[in-house]
Amino acid sequence: MINHIPTSTNGSHPAHVRQVRCGMVLVVVLVVISVLSLAAYTFCDLMVTQHQATNLGTQQIQARWLIDSGVDAVRLYLLQDRETQESTGGHYNNPTYFQAINVVPDLDLQHLGNFTVIAPQVDDEGGLLGVRYGLEDESTRLNINILLTADKLIPDGGRTLLMALPGMELLDDPESIADAIMDWIDEDDEPREYGAELEYYQTLQPPYAPKNGPLETVEELLLVRGITPELLFGRDLNRNGILDEVAGGVGGGTGNPLAMGAGGMGMSMGASGTGAMSGGATDSSSLGVAAMDRGWSGYLTLHSKEKNVNAQGEPRIYLNGDDLTQLHKDLKDVFNDEWAQFIIAYRQADGDYDGNEDGTSAGEIKIDLNQAAKRPVNQVLDLIGKQVEISTEGKNVVLRCPFPEDGVIAYITQLMDNVTVNESPSIPGRININQASQSILAGIPGMSEEIVEQIISQRLVEPDPGDTSQQHETWLLTSLIVTLDEMKQLMPFITARGDVHRAQIVGYYEDGGAASRAEVVFDATGELPRIVFWRDISHLGRGYSLELLGFNYMEDGTSVAPTPALPTN
Repeated sequence: MINHIPTSTNGSHPAHVRQVRCGMVLVVVLVVISVLSLAAYTFCDLMVTQHQATNLGTQQIQARWLIDSGVDAVRLYLLQDRETQESTGGHYNNPTYFQAINVVPDLDLQHLGNFTVIAPQVDDEGGLLGVRYGLEDESTRLNINILLTADKLIPDGGRTLLMALPGMELLDDPESIADAIMDWIDEDDEPREYGAELEYYQTLQPPYAPKNGPLETVEELLLVRGITPELLFGRDLNRNGILDEVAGGVGGGTGNPLAMGAGGMGMSMGASGTGAMSGGATDSSSLGVAAMDRGWSGYLTLHSKEKNVNAQGEPRIYLNGDDLTQLHKDLKDVFNDEWAQFIIAYRQADGDYDGNEDGTSAGEIKIDLNQAAKRPVNQVLDLIGKQVEISTEGKNVVLRCPFPEDGVIAYITQLMDNVTVNESPSIPGRININQASQSILAGIPGMSEEIVEQIISQRLVEPDPGDTSQQHETWLLTSLIVTLDEMKQLMPFITARGDVHRAQIVGYYEDGGAASRAEVVFDATGELPRIVFWRDISHLGRGYSLELLGFNYMEDGTSVAPTPALPTN
């Protein structure tokens, strides 16, 4: 039987059927609206995420520009004379000048960008104590490229300097590492007593040749027999001067990639598979030496130099020039007649006078400036306590020395500040005794353990403004720490201040978002400070907490003082 749907008398569908159809349309409309809403929400969420990513990317680029601002600020600081630098707080630890310097002002923390210039704070032995806000003097490090010069000054001088590196005495065969480094940079292929030359490196897979010349990066040492990433980079894997890494990272083997990344990844990886880890070396984690926290890379450099100028920034007088008339004129501009004429007479004399005659003041005689010089001044200290005999006006005259050995303190500062035996405008590689670690000092030829202890106990790492008592390395002599003969032996290796500086510069935003970090070395020995080394280490993270880097504003817009750089007792 066929059922028929009842219809109304006018042929239309009943009312309840029309209501069902209307209900279905409503459901479809609601579903469509929901789908469209979800799509719109997804699209909006995607756009917000894209906007945030774009902002973060832009901020990351700006963080790199914040580093550039820090670099320019450091160069501006180094462009000033020493007196102005000291009046602004110096460069050793100066939070006012180097911490949380605002570049992008904004009450919105997301858009408030700063830079901080930061360096490791170390103890006398080189162990990490935290951070300070300022620059690290490269002359506190051992310059690898002057090791061959040290060999020329004294037998095995380069090895002596290397053997004092932290932890070296605890290695199985330290002489083999020291000699291997020397063989790597010397020009010949003849191995030293414990060294390694071309014949050894050709047996590796793949084979390669030693540099036989100056290094271009410290990380090249990873190619030298016996040097491992652990020895070179230590336990401070993110290179921030703070041992905040996971305990056991180095010893457990998880630290190597970070350590290699911190110092020229490709080279360290190339060395690790070619025998560079052989030779009886021990990694830094097993040494247990606090001074090895930074590894040897924290004690080595290629860039250390100092200006050859006086306290006013003017070039010192070169004592060994051939034109004695000009030399005499230059000396009289800064010294009295007696000093100026004695120095000329010293150059013209055949040798030192060793008789018993008291002698005449050089200021009372007439010097023949047309007479050629017969000898150079090898060291400024050679003038001290010496008498000379010269011929003047047809007779021989003995001149007493205006620089008596028992009165050094009265004249040594003026003498050291104004004259030099080095014609170069800068002097490379000497070690800053006022800031170098105990291990670096101990490696200097002629430096006994007792001398090192007295230097550390008496030196002024951060002298008060205007304090010039230790502005020259000869303060060791005036403080009676060394004798005159000992001072002469140390002079080629030491200085009281360098003019090449290293620092990490962090560009960051106060909301904790984008940040960038770079390690930079500045050479201030020329007319304009220049960058001689730049390494982007942003891949190792920001490195420091926002509290250490410093804030300028809180969320309510109020000012807040930066965090102190050093702990207080």
